[in-house]
Amino acid sequence: MTTPLHLAVALDGAGWHPAAWREPDARPTELLTPGYWVDLVTEAERGLLDLVTFEDAFALQSADRWAPDQRTDQVRGRLDAVQVAARVAPLTRSIGLVPTAVVTHTEPFHLSKAIATLDFVSSGRAGVRVRVGALPAEAAHIGRRQLPDLRDLDPADPVAQAGLRELFDEAADWVEVVRRLWDSWEDGAEVRDVATGRFVDVGKLHYVDFTGRHFSVRGPSITPRPPQGQPVVAALAHQAVPFELVGRSADLGFVTPTDAADAGRILGEVRAAQTAAGRAEETVHVLGDLVVFLDEDEATARARKDRLDERAGETFTSDAAVFVGTPSQLADLVADWTQAGLSGLRLRPATLPHDLRQVTTGLVPELQRRGLFRTAYEASTLRGLLGLPRPANRYASV
Repeated sequence: MTTPLHLAVALDGAGWHPAAWREPDARPTELLTPGYWVDLVTEAERGLLDLVTFEDAFALQSADRWAPDQRTDQVRGRLDAVQVAARVAPLTRSIGLVPTAVVTHTEPFHLSKAIATLDFVSSGRAGVRVRVGALPAEAAHIGRRQLPDLRDLDPADPVAQAGLRELFDEAADWVEVVRRLWDSWEDGAEVRDVATGRFVDVGKLHYVDFTGRHFSVRGPSITPRPPQGQPVVAALAHQAVPFELVGRSADLGFVTPTDAADAGRILGEVRAAQTAAGRAEETVHVLGDLVVFLDEDEATARARKDRLDERAGETFTSDAAVFVGTPSQLADLVADWTQAGLSGLRLRPATLPHDLRQVTTGLVPELQRRGLFRTAYEASTLRGLLGLPRPANRYASV
């Protein structure tokens, strides 16, 4: 295995299909309990996956991309992703934990210390997936700003693109502030010398003094530098402006190709954005997102999806491609997409726990038989699993 393959799983409610909560093995009464999430992440860790992501938003789930749908026959309501990850962390040992943060409506200082704390609690396995909250309904929950309604604007319209770019520029500033705050304590700033009564070396604490269009933050953080130095920053991207955020600010990007050729095209755009940001020499992993319906034979998987679609009253579609088949067939697709240049895939199980178990007990062994995936965890931190170095502190004296 010359180039490591990276696999992630995106966890959301009872699964990504809206009727997943009605499956016989679903646990709808436990979705708001810690044990449910511990069980899912423990299963993913048994499969030696690199990381799990936890979905979050500032609006209820909705079948309508742009507004609440008022439906009562689908899962609505969720726990805070960062706190779920913090609850799971002490009960896992190796897998990365990447909660979603809605950066449009969350101060970077608050999340910087929350993710730093998660990194301490997990002994260096934390990350954060930055999410732009572009919906007017989300802004209304906070009441500090009004956002333009982009639903009726043509994506090629300069006005729509300007509004989108404003939100993603703000997200890039958010990441920059968070990264500076993580570095505002140098390694070893905590002296803890009982004999001299000296707990902190104030010479190793630094003001970040960030002033931009969206934030003005002095610092330093109130939380020491995290074990990884910089927890992993991830972002989901569907088009040019979000691709720029990945290339400019992230360690890890999730994208939504339709096939291997599309994966290569998207990767080219991300790499161009990375180069434009002066990061051509840095490692930025790009994983392809894929919703999966997995069973021992394709006909069974197809029948299960059809049954779920019937219960939902409509054919399931997603922003990501939808795969229906066997773990072996999925392994073929994984090989094709990684040959196109992707670092791996982030799989979205259509139903939980069924499709997650198909990943851990079917796909992973198949990839291992092909020599494409690890047979044991080879690092103790998320950056280590992803082959990312622990970065130097920008404020430390050379």
